[in-house]
Amino acid sequence: MPADVDHTAALAREQEAFASLASDAPGDLPVPACGTWTAEVLVRHLATVHRWAALAVGTDDTEALPDVRPVFRSTSAADYGAAAAELRAALADPARPCVTLTGPGTAAWWTRRQVHETLIHRLDLTAALGREATADPAVAADCVAEVVDVLQPRQVALGRMAPLDRGVRLTAPSGSWVLGPDPVAEITGSEPALALLVWRRMRVDDERLTVTGDRAAAAAVLAQPLVP
Repeated sequence: MPADVDHTAALAREQEAFASLASDAPGDLPVPACGTWTAEVLVRHLATVHRWAALAVGTDDTEALPDVRPVFRSTSAADYGAAAAELRAALADPARPCVTLTGPGTAAWWTRRQVHETLIHRLDLTAALGREATADPAVAADCVAEVVDVLQPRQVALGRMAPLDRGVRLTAPSGSWVLGPDPVAEITGSEPALALLVWRRMRVDDERLTVTGDRAAAAAVLAQPLVP
């Protein structure tokens, strides 16, 4: 994890910003980045994920992940503020051993994961409201790194996608990452733009990105289910 990202502070900021947007969004507002979801569905989803992550932090690292279904049934969009606070309380001890999406880990793993979950959905809701999106470049860079190092390999391990047979280099002002083997193209953009790209919220041909090399191959790589 990058030393320049305080995930605890970043999570609080992202949750506060998301809650503010949610209070402005009509429940039936379409959120195009999330398919057929409305703002109400998106807010309920994030509240559910926060509560489920809090349960995972309280689950021994030798046990299975908790079942999300009861959490979803008992959570509504109106619960977002409470769910956000419950998550932050559960994450108070970063060194606490617990189960994670990739096996045994600590609460710090979930803090990082929830920062990025909240960031992406905040950007989804921002776009749905027609507002200009901003993001901390360091947090967005860490979001890209998480997809490359954690989420995309997990998608392969779970059989949700085949291993990539070609790769793409992703380059931002603060650093560079290689998604897959043997890069056949390089995509350059800001850290937030690359985060949206790997989370399939932006296309390779977006004007905020510059592509060199095999554009078609790069588009094929980025079209894969890299994230859950």
